[in-house]
Amino acid sequence: MEPFAVQAGEGVTYTTPVNGSAVVMADTLRTNGSLSILELLIPPYSGPAVHTHLREDEVWYVIEGQFRFKAGDEMLRASTGGMAFGPRGVPHAFQNTGDTAGRLLIITTPSGVERFFEQAQQLSQPVDPEELAAIGRANWVEFAGPPLAITDPL
Repeated sequence: MEPFAVQAGEGVTYTTPVNGSAVVMADTLRTNGSLSILELLIPPYSGPAVHTHLREDEVWYVIEGQFRFKAGDEMLRASTGGMAFGPRGVPHAFQNTGDTAGRLLIITTPSGVERFFEQAQQLSQPVDPEELAAIGRANWVEFAGPPLAITDPL
């Protein structure tokens, strides 16, 4: 494994299932499987469906914006410069609660979550939930419910 740096605007960019973007800054290959780092751009009031990572712990660092994170029964909030943690095996979701796009730095350990975004990139829009669930299962992610915007509106 070699040291490396990634500059702003570098990395592989994928469109997310919620019409945002995910920039892979560190992946399985470059970190020898230890972690993945992605920067997500999340549209206003948007976020993923409730899901569980079966193998990865996840840190959400708010680069810009206001977010809420539901992990298990806890509703956590963090804004620019703040962070939240979701342990593996705990159902979770997050939502940008601001009027403008927000940015999250996501760190997962061990690595591998980037494969989900790579494979989801191939889905046609609008995303078929069953196809997305199949990609999730192939990547140790189980979808458990709709996004927070539906289950817990602001």
